[in-house]
Amino acid sequence: MTIEKLKATDVVSSGLTCNTKAGEAAQATGVYHVQCHDKDGNLKWSADSKNLVVSAGLRYMAGTGLTSVTQITTWYLGLITGPGSGTTFIAGDTMATHAGWTEYVNYSNANRVTATFATATTATPSVVTNTSSPAVFNISGAGGTVAGAFLTSDNTKSGTTGTLFSEADFGSPGDRTVVSGDTLSVTYTFSLTA
Repeated sequence: MTIEKLKATDVVSSGLTCNTKAGEAAQATGVYHVQCHDKDGNLKWSADSKNLVVSAGLRYMAGTGLTSVTQITTWYLGLITGPGSGTTFIAGDTMATHAGWTEYVNYSNANRVTATFATATTATPSVVTNTSSPAVFNISGAGGTVAGAFLTSDNTKSGTTGTLFSEADFGSPGDRTVVSGDTLSVTYTFSLTA
């Protein structure tokens, strides 16, 4: 006699995802592009550096976009040298206080150089840049070491007022040496994307 046994099993599983929300984020990014030419116009070096948009810059963007903060229509580029033991940036840096870097001022221009930006693109990301009109610094005196660049609303060399928007160092391979007669051409490309 044969005995057959059959066992049937039924399994049901379910899941529940709670508190889902639609979300959107904006990202502010920028790149400084610096080229150094010698007195004869020969390219000595170039550097591309991603920036840090500091807290003051983020507050400025939010304030002008969504509240009554007055728009700054003229911006200036400046150069950075390290404090002697390396260059560091923090979100809380302002023109009045930036312990991780010092402004480089060994250039013959009377002031920081105006950044002339083109109209923002309408595509996503929206981009503003001064690539069609780079800021040119004429290196003078003893030359020295340049470690990066920054964007501010005040044109005064070594000035401590105005809105610091962003800052960047050259990263790898690091600080660069410049001599009298060199010119530095600086462009800044800033983009906002969702």
